[in-house]
Amino acid sequence: MYQYVLEPMNKRLVSLLVVGFVIVAFSLSGCIGNDDGDTKTAHEIATVSISGSTTVMPFAEACAEEFNRVQDEVKVMVTGGGSGVGIKNVATGLSDIAMASRPVKPDEVTTYGDNFQEYMVAYDAIAIVVSEPIYQSGVVGLSQEEIAAVYNGEITNWKELGGPDEKIYVAAREVGSGTRDTFNKMVMGSEEAETPGVITNHGSNAEVKTVITSSDKAIGYQGLNYAHGGKLHAVSYDGIEPSAETIKDGSYPLARALLFYSWGEPDENSQKFLDFVIGKDGQRIAEETGFVSVH
Repeated sequence: MYQYVLEPMNKRLVSLLVVGFVIVAFSLSGCIGNDDGDTKTAHEIATVSISGSTTVMPFAEACAEEFNRVQDEVKVMVTGGGSGVGIKNVATGLSDIAMASRPVKPDEVTTYGDNFQEYMVAYDAIAIVVSEPIYQSGVVGLSQEEIAAVYNGEITNWKELGGPDEKIYVAAREVGSGTRDTFNKMVMGSEEAETPGVITNHGSNAEVKTVITSSDKAIGYQGLNYAHGGKLHAVSYDGIEPSAETIKDGSYPLARALLFYSWGEPDENSQKFLDFVIGKDGQRIAEETGFVSVH
């Protein structure tokens, strides 16, 4: 008797469970995608990968955050590595867009080919920065010749530059940095210039800033947007202060363009982001992140 009663009940329970599972599955499928197309599945969201210059990176990250917020068709992801890394990545297909704080070099064209497409996205400048005690001691400006002598190892004590009797701690960027290349070209006379006065080389602007602010006798160079806040100061270069005004009017000698590169014509999704960056909203973000707009 018990077997007769239980078997029908078990069959009914199984049937109810099956029906419930189908209803839940159908409901979930309705949440993932509806007739209006308002909700997108993960595989429908395209991605655009960007890598390269740590100088450009804060600007690119801020643009990506805003771009990702205002639309849901394309997700932009940004990583650093330096200008050389970004250029290599875009040429070899590892990234869709490269960030660079200097133009593509002839040897990079020789290595990868002449298929780079360049986009100017903002203006920047290399700032010569010193530790706060050095600035407060009266070293508020340096000439090109004095800076070159420091990085050549010819001047090693701040007293030779009107500062305290302290050995100069000289910081620079690592090989592959667009900021290093630009500094060497503009200040030292050649991108391949030797700088025997340098004590430590660093992989990013942020690392240089940490070194300068942690020391009481350091000098370094970095993108202008990093030269604010903390215990460091940007000094004048050949009598010209680095600022948005002196960058735009061309009077500051260490001004430079910040660039994006694609490999050939960008695809539709990369073009959407490029249009955003160069457009009104992107250029507003450039100003907000300490750069100078191209408009």
